[in-house]
Amino acid sequence: MSLAGKRVLVVEDEMLVAMNIEDTLTELGAIVVGPAMRLDTALDLAEREEFDLAMLDVNIHGGRSYPVATLLKSRGVPFIFATGYGHAADVDEFSDIATLAKPFRGTDLEHALCNALRSSSRP
Repeated sequence: MSLAGKRVLVVEDEMLVAMNIEDTLTELGAIVVGPAMRLDTALDLAEREEFDLAMLDVNIHGGRSYPVATLLKSRGVPFIFATGYGHAADVDEFSDIATLAKPFRGTDLEHALCNALRSSSRP
């Protein structure tokens, strides 16, 4: 499976991390939507934009990205979490969602996103 041509929503509040993720995804041929660095921006993008999958930083400026995850789930969009603070399993609704531990390598991001896409019903 490839990310080439896939539109990926990136929700990440750390500028350097967001730029690194964007570079990695672009190198893989993906089209980056965002990155959204604030929860309100992420919710807006998740509601109105079309994309194939998403990567959500769990902690966004002191808040959580769970409202975005809930919206994505309702739209049937596969996603993964990324966090430096442990798994997002503390919320039962998301216990089955893959979580990348920060820091991660580009290949880890690629594999996690491909696995999320593969396990979804999206082509």
